[in-house]
Amino acid sequence: MSANPCPVHTVVRRLDDSDLDRIMEIELSAYPYPWTRGIFADCIRVGYDCWGLQAGAILAGYSVQTHAAGENHLLNLCIAPEFQRRGMGSILLDNAIRTARMHLCDCIFLEVRPSNRAGIEIYRKYGFIPVGERPDYYRSDSGKESAIVMRMELGK
Repeated sequence: MSANPCPVHTVVRRLDDSDLDRIMEIELSAYPYPWTRGIFADCIRVGYDCWGLQAGAILAGYSVQTHAAGENHLLNLCIAPEFQRRGMGSILLDNAIRTARMHLCDCIFLEVRPSNRAGIEIYRKYGFIPVGERPDYYRSDSGKESAIVMRMELGK
């Protein structure tokens, strides 16, 4: 499933340490409580599936996922605010699903903030369903916010 085509040429590619500055620019502009540079560096170093969405000459977004025991976990998927609502999140989500299938995973899990209505909507369109909640999972201005746990069956 893909959204409308992007207005610029895009390529999904592996991330490496040279991308960390731009990843942090995006992360800091997109989230009030961002991941740290060290978290991203560790994900790349240990071999998580770290993908970047290149839009022309600019890194427009990224995703981080891992897999074990037949399950895939989409840990982070982010599009730079200036590139949002152009179908780029769908490109990265399509890639995450392909990657999970390549690793022969049966399903994908993810967590999403209840306040992230746009994220929940795209995940639902792809077939993710809520399967639980993680209380006090995210930091928020009011202290903590729970996470909705969503799962997508990949089928064989």
